[in-house]
Amino acid sequence: MNGSTRQKGDLAQMIWAIPEVIMKLSQMFELVPGDLIFTGTPAGVGPVQSGDLLQGRIESIGELEITFR
Repeated sequence: MNGSTRQKGDLAQMIWAIPEVIMKLSQMFELVPGDLIFTGTPAGVGPVQSGDLLQGRIESIGELEITFR
């Protein structure tokens, strides 16, 4: 946030593997293309203030940049 790294995580750090998460969720809900699965956040999370610049990147997918208002 604003030039400093606040969160940095890797799928290997998750408690459950991605296929297991999808399997369990698909037993309870109908998952369709485009659905997003939120699994939590790595250490370092903090409050966001108006005017903060948030940047994110997912390797092989792309980058996102948002100014929080």
